[in-house]
Amino acid sequence: MSNEYILIGIGLAVGALLVYAYYKARIVTAGKHAQGILDEAEKESGRLKEEYLAKARKESDKRREHLEGEIGSKRKDLESVESRLAKKEDNLDRKFDLLNKKESYLENKDKSLDNRTSMMDQREQELEQVIEEEKANLYRVTNLNQDEAKKLLLQKLEKEFEHEQETMLNNMLERVKVTAETKSREILATCIQRLASSYCRDITTSTIEIPNDEMKGRVIGREGRNIRAFEKAAGVDVIVDDTPGVIIVSSFDSIRREMARQSMTQLIADGRIHPTRIEEIVAQVKKGMNDIIQEQGKQAVFDLNLPGVHTKMVTLLGRLKFRSSYGQNVLEHVKECAHLAGMLAAELGVDIVLAKRCALFHDVGKAVDHEIEGGHPEIGANIARRYDEPPEVVNSIASHHNDVPMESIYAVITQIADSISGSRPGARGETLERYIKKLENLEAVALSFSGVKAANAIQAGREIRVFVNAQKIGDKKAVKLCRDIAKEIESTLQYPGEIKVTLLRETRVVEYAR
Repeated sequence: MSNEYILIGIGLAVGALLVYAYYKARIVTAGKHAQGILDEAEKESGRLKEEYLAKARKESDKRREHLEGEIGSKRKDLESVESRLAKKEDNLDRKFDLLNKKESYLENKDKSLDNRTSMMDQREQELEQVIEEEKANLYRVTNLNQDEAKKLLLQKLEKEFEHEQETMLNNMLERVKVTAETKSREILATCIQRLASSYCRDITTSTIEIPNDEMKGRVIGREGRNIRAFEKAAGVDVIVDDTPGVIIVSSFDSIRREMARQSMTQLIADGRIHPTRIEEIVAQVKKGMNDIIQEQGKQAVFDLNLPGVHTKMVTLLGRLKFRSSYGQNVLEHVKECAHLAGMLAAELGVDIVLAKRCALFHDVGKAVDHEIEGGHPEIGANIARRYDEPPEVVNSIASHHNDVPMESIYAVITQIADSISGSRPGARGETLERYIKKLENLEAVALSFSGVKAANAIQAGREIRVFVNAQKIGDKKAVKLCRDIAKEIESTLQYPGEIKVTLLRETRVVEYAR
């Protein structure tokens, strides 16, 4: 047993020696390998050191060359600056010499002027003596004493001053005209800017929504009897086509059209549609329409703060709510005119309330012009006179289309406000056919004159350019022809605002270079 332990111990000792010898050999091998790595690292570091030193030398050489180039450039710039400074110094020297010469020249001039001044004084004394002698000779020759000569001279001067005074007055009038035109434009521009109105063009039809096709059939009635009864009672045309969900009511009388729209809306809501019920509803709506008209008129007078307006005039104003002119609602038009007239009156320092009143009622004749013979200015003036409106209001109504002479500044203000309101972009509209017809008529008027070659209406018919034959029409005749065309347009055509007539006369010579 003991021998076994001895053998085991010997085996362990031998194993330990073998492990030690193995690791010792590994350590020696690792040391040699490490020494090889160190030798390799030293060689590589030496090689890298040589490479970096070579690169550093090249970079140093490049920088030295660059710096030498910059130094050379700077040296050239400095030399250029030095040469410019030298030239400027030479120029300054020359200018200094020139100034010295001018100074001496001016000193000589001063001496010369002093001599001339003394000579002039002497000459003046001699002239005074000669004048006195001539006066004495003149008195002796003309047999006039001093007072009589003064009187004669003053008369001559007075005539000369009268001529100069007339010239000065004419010049002052021209300046006043130019100033007045500029000031009037400023006033108009200010008033237009202060009033911004929205427009909604009126049309001749109203669209009524219906819930379903069954209701459309009930509106039509058996063999169309309900529609015929409605058209007869309301005085309108009812259009029922294939368009789903709508019925169209058409009439050029806006009051009847509005009554028909309200009546049809009530009938559809009620559901009981037959001739008797139609007549009842239409009669009820007609009664209520009078209240609506009165309320619209009262509101217009209240908005403008105009006192003492006759009830009948208020009613006529309310009727204008359902009247349109060139697509523009007439009540909104006259209200806008009243606001503009008030602003113009304030700028001109005249009665603001009276100016508003004149402008508000200037189109009142349109409320009944389909019932009474004559133009709306004449009808409106008669109505205003009947209900005791002031003379300025009556004349403003009658003259706003130049049918009668204007008698006050309020008539002028009314016409200006009417033109501004009617000529605003989008204020008025018309159908394409009427628009084209208007332009054709405008061009036809210009072409009817002898010597006119062509005529073109531009700016939506607010201007016409007329081209004439330069051989037949001279400069003086061109002025008269342009005025004749404008007068003919005024007398034959109807239009809002004004139309500018521009006449062009030119001679063209054409040749070809071949």
